[in-house]
Amino acid sequence: MPPPVFRFAPSPNGFLHLGHARSALLNFDLARQSGGRLLLRIEDIDTTRCRPEYEQAIYEDLAWLGLTWEEPVRRQSEHLALYREAVDRLMREGLLYPAFESRAEIARLVDAKDRAGPWPRDPDGAPVYPGTGRHLAIDERDRSLSSGAPYALRLDMDAAAARAGPLFWTEQGAGPGGETGQVPAKPEQWGDVILARKDTPTSYHLSVVIDDALQGITDVVRGQDLFWATGVHRLLQELLGLPQPVYRHHGLVLDEAGQKLSKSTRSTALRDLRAAGTTPAQVRRLVGINPA
Repeated sequence: MPPPVFRFAPSPNGFLHLGHARSALLNFDLARQSGGRLLLRIEDIDTTRCRPEYEQAIYEDLAWLGLTWEEPVRRQSEHLALYREAVDRLMREGLLYPAFESRAEIARLVDAKDRAGPWPRDPDGAPVYPGTGRHLAIDERDRSLSSGAPYALRLDMDAAAARAGPLFWTEQGAGPGGETGQVPAKPEQWGDVILARKDTPTSYHLSVVIDDALQGITDVVRGQDLFWATGVHRLLQELLGLPQPVYRHHGLVLDEAGQKLSKSTRSTALRDLRAAGTTPAQVRRLVGINPA
């Protein structure tokens, strides 16, 4: 049997914090304990927020923690044409459609829906897409595309889920409610998710399943905040004929208020801890992982 393949896949849109350290160290330790491989992937498709200095800091922080990984490192921004091929395939199969509403327009639509009764939210708490892009007349859609209007390419979730049929994934960790073992995938919880935009030919959901398949990832180890997103990933794997890895979701590192750490809230960065004299062994203890 070939060795298992793990990956750590951060986005260079800020400095790594303790939550990233827990995930990176778990992947590293599991790869070493199983005689497997660890790959590093830079998920840098968000060109407005990703920065070279953050990418360089990722390498420095991981090396400081004692991690090693195989070269070369895969950078998603270098493979946009590959993701576009998958988008084109889903378009040909009638599973994607362009939606032209702005974020402000969608917010107004949600507000109107909520006045008639609570509008459904996805597992992250965001409103499910309430627009009518799926039902837009072809001539109106063509006019909007010809005009150069911005758009998002959304997955027709009803059609996609009907084509795929019931789906499951193998969970070796646990979900937020203790879910483990064979977990039913529920991609419909997310509504018509965005898989690409006019100016970006992919999304997190699409690129992650393509990369995991191309890199031969057998074990996905990541935080519980992505547990229910696995339903979307299983759906895309089925639609695109991609293999499915096993999943191991782990608990999150929380701040004093009980919230998950976040780059956007400027949670203490690993580089700041290092500058303050914290050691890699202390970081392991802080995130609940036994010293190497």
